[in-house]
Amino acid sequence: MNGTPWALALHGGAGTILRSKLSVEEESRFRDGLAEALQAGTQVLQKGGAAVEAVECTVIALEENPLFNAGRGSVLTTEANVEMDAAIMDGRNLEAGAVIGLNTVRNPVSLARMVMERNDHVVLAGQGAEVFARLCALESKPTDWFVTERRRNQLEEAKKAQTVSLDHNDGKYGTVGAVARDTGGNLAAATSTGGMTNKACGRVGDAPLIGAGTYASNKGCAVSATGHGEIFIRLTVARDIAAMVEYLGLSLEEAVRRKVHAELPALQGAGGLIAVGAEGAPVLSFNTPGMYRASQAAGESEKIAIFDD
Repeated sequence: MNGTPWALALHGGAGTILRSKLSVEEESRFRDGLAEALQAGTQVLQKGGAAVEAVECTVIALEENPLFNAGRGSVLTTEANVEMDAAIMDGRNLEAGAVIGLNTVRNPVSLARMVMERNDHVVLAGQGAEVFARLCALESKPTDWFVTERRRNQLEEAKKAQTVSLDHNDGKYGTVGAVARDTGGNLAAATSTGGMTNKACGRVGDAPLIGAGTYASNKGCAVSATGHGEIFIRLTVARDIAAMVEYLGLSLEEAVRRKVHAELPALQGAGGLIAVGAEGAPVLSFNTPGMYRASQAAGESEKIAIFDD
């Protein structure tokens, strides 16, 4: 295919992910989910589709899978509700859309895209976002549809321990996301999350904040992050990486290394991210024992991993 070689990467959360904590069956289910989401995005890119379309399709696949903390299977607030956030950004023109505090929209990432393409604003929250979803004829579901037994149990455990847990009580950060480069050389990023188990109602992390957990610019790179959201917000992680590439001329690998393995740990920030630049393979990096992740570039085989191999 003529044009720039395409590339895609996705994550399904990072944290204390250990082989000893996952059964063979559980690991297989996670790997299958990652592979399915990767295929959803690569099919778009292989056909010459846009990076924005690819990241949306990838994240939808993860939102539909109750193993991951986004869409169906989102973690629960202290009041046992779901509050879902998402963002998407087009590196071609710096257009972006984000939604915060959803509780009925089946695929938050799709609503984020509608905000980007059909609204004068960048961010819509709460009831206003829900109303806009209905105007866009996006599918809604009763709140109970999003809630799984596993998430109910996690909330009960967190309440008993009087803690706020990032996705799981054993230290996993459950945001999902994707970054892509299409054959036209355009970049895009998308991120979606249910947030933190037992979180205060109205809490917002880095995922839907442009420049913190999600960012894309053709002049720099596309980034989607997962981790301790408050620290990622304070360090404007996604935008800083793109700026280091654009203005300092750093390689994508070096820019990611500085942020993930130097600046974040200095503030006790745990997590990881995926990034893709104007050329080359995606970069997937984390400072935790594992990150659910997958990637593929044109002419190469898919890569699927969970642990810090």
